[in-house]
Amino acid sequence: MTHVRLTMAQALTRYLAAQSIRQLDGSTAPAFAGVWAIFGHGNVAGLGEALYATKDDLPTFRGHNEQGMAHAAIAYAKQSNRRRMMAVTSSIGPGATNMVTAAALAHVNRLPVLFLPGDVFADRRPDPVLQQVEDFTDGTVSANDCFRPVSRFFDRITRPEQILQALPKAMAVLTDPADCGPVTLSLCQDVQAEAYDFPVSFFAPKTHEIRRQKADQNEFDVAIDVLAKAKRPLIIAGGGVRYSGASDDLAAFATRTGIPVASTQAGKSALIDSHDQNLGSLGVTGSSAANALAETADVVLSVGSRLQDFASGSNGMIKGQIIALNVQSHDALKHNALPLLCDAKQGLNDLSDALPELQISSSYAGEIADLSAIWEADMAVVTSAETVSTNALPSDSQVIGAVNRNVPDNTIVVGAAGSMPGELHKLWQAGAVDGYHMEYGFSCMGYEIAAGIGVHMAAPDRPNVIFTGDGSYLMMNSELATAVMMGVSLTLIVTDNRGFGCINRLQAGTGGAAFNNMLADSYHAVLPDIDFVAHAAAMGARAVKAETLAALEELTAAAIKHDGVDVIVIDTDPAHSTEAGGIWWDVAVPAVSKRKSVNEAHAKYVKGRKRQAKGAPLASGK
Repeated sequence: MTHVRLTMAQALTRYLAAQSIRQLDGSTAPAFAGVWAIFGHGNVAGLGEALYATKDDLPTFRGHNEQGMAHAAIAYAKQSNRRRMMAVTSSIGPGATNMVTAAALAHVNRLPVLFLPGDVFADRRPDPVLQQVEDFTDGTVSANDCFRPVSRFFDRITRPEQILQALPKAMAVLTDPADCGPVTLSLCQDVQAEAYDFPVSFFAPKTHEIRRQKADQNEFDVAIDVLAKAKRPLIIAGGGVRYSGASDDLAAFATRTGIPVASTQAGKSALIDSHDQNLGSLGVTGSSAANALAETADVVLSVGSRLQDFASGSNGMIKGQIIALNVQSHDALKHNALPLLCDAKQGLNDLSDALPELQISSSYAGEIADLSAIWEADMAVVTSAETVSTNALPSDSQVIGAVNRNVPDNTIVVGAAGSMPGELHKLWQAGAVDGYHMEYGFSCMGYEIAAGIGVHMAAPDRPNVIFTGDGSYLMMNSELATAVMMGVSLTLIVTDNRGFGCINRLQAGTGGAAFNNMLADSYHAVLPDIDFVAHAAAMGARAVKAETLAALEELTAAAIKHDGVDVIVIDTDPAHSTEAGGIWWDVAVPAVSKRKSVNEAHAKYVKGRKRQAKGAPLASGK
C-alpha cells in the first residue's frame, strides 16, 4: 500500500509523531514531547479525535489558559536548548487570540513552538460560525491573522493535501538555528475532518540534524586578525552559546586565553558563576565589573547575542569593535559589527585553533580580578540577611540571597518580568550550566508559573525554583492548578510588594508622581489585602508565609527537596533595588512638563542620550 486514507488532522498528528531531532549528546529524541490542548468547537471533533488516536506516541496535556499552555511549551523548548519542542492547539476565537501573546514571546526569544489554532470553515457554508471575526472588506480574514506578524512561518490549511508541503516547511523553520521561532498552521475546522489519500512515505520516521554553519573564510580571517591584536578583549555570552551546546567550549576558550566573559539574560549560566573568567551579567541589569570592562574593551567578541538594549546599555555602552559571532545575519550586522556568521560551538573552536598564542596581559588580568572582587563584595552586602531596609521589610536582593543559599547547585531558577529579572541577572549564582531560565526578551508577566511546568518537563531530574511578584502572580496563576494536577515539582517564591514595584521605581526615576502602579496609588474603593497563601492552597499547592528571611531560608531548604508544588510567600520592600552595577537605559522622559521633577529628569535624559553613538542629538540638547 503506497497511500493511506486519513483525515487531515490524523495525518498531521501522525507526521508530528514521526519526527525526531538529533540531541547535543548525539542521541535522538522525538521532536515533539506532546501537545497542549484546550478544546472547543473549532478543534475538538477534528484534531481532538486525531490526538486521542495518537496519545501514546504524542501525549496531550490540558491547561487552564491558552496563553499559559503556550508559555509552558515555550519554556520546555528553551530549557531543551531548542532540541525538543511542543505544539499547542485551541479552538477558533478567544482561545486562538489568547495564544498570540505567547507567539510574540517565542518570536522575540527565537524559540520553537507549533501553534495549531482552529479556524473558520474553508467551504464557508455555515458562515459566520460561532466566534468568527467578520472583516467587512476581506472575506479571507480570520482572527488567526493576528498570528502573522509574530510567526516565523504562517499557513492557513484550506485543503487536506496542503499539509504535504506545509508540515515540512514548518519543521524546517522550527529546527533552523538562524530562523528558529514560532510556526502557526491555522486549521480550518471543516478541513480537519476531511479525508485524503496521503502517501505512506510522508509518515516515515525522520531525524532532523541541527545545522552547524562554519564561518566564511574572509570573515574569519578578519575576525582572527582583529582579535589577535586586541589589548582589552571581552566576550559576551548570549543565548546562542547555550542553544549550540557550546558552554564547555566557551569555558575552555576563556580559561586558556584569560578573556573575561559577560553574560546577557539569555546567556547567563552558559558559564557557571564561579568560573574564574565569569564577570557576571552585562548591561542595564549588569554587574559593575562586566559593565566597566565593556565600556573600555577595545574588541568585544559577541557570541550568540542579539545585543538588545538591556545588554548594550541602549546602544551607549560598548565603544570598542564588536565581532558578532552569530548564526543570524540580522544580528551579526548590528552595532556596526564585524560579522562572523557561524555556529557558536563551531566558531569558538575554530577561533581557538587559529589563535593558539592568544593570551591577555598580566596587567589586564589583574584589573579583571580587582573589579571582580569589588563586585563580589557588593553582592555579599546586598544579599545578606543582616541589612535592614527602612521599613523593616526585606529587599528582593535579600530574598534572592536567602533562596540561593539553600538550593542545590543544579537548581534551575525561573523568572520573567518585573523586579526579579534585573535582580536575578545581577545576583543569582548559577551553580550548573543551564541553571538560569529567564524570559526577558518579551518581558512577559504571567510566564513564570507556566514556565515552571515546562522546565520540569524538560529537566525532571533537576530542582527548579520560580520567582514571581504579586502583580505577575495575579496576572496569570491558573497553571498552578495544572502543575498540581500533572504532578509537577516546583518551588514558587511569591514576593508581595503590593503592586507593580518595578515600574513604580521607574516612574519615580523619570520624575513621575506615584500613580497607578502600587495598589495604594491606584483607584480603589477598598484597598486589597490578598491572601496569596490561601489562594495557592486552594489550587492544591503546599503554601506557607515566610515572616522573616530566616524563615524563608528554612522553608526553601525543605521545599526544594519535596515532590509536588510548594509556594512560599514573603512580603518585600517595594522601594528598594540593587544600586550596585547597572548602566543607563533609554526611557523617554517628556520634554515639556509643569512638574519640576519631570523637567529635571528630562535634562538627565538628554545628557544620557549623548552616550549613544548613532542618531542625531535631541533638539533640546543642542
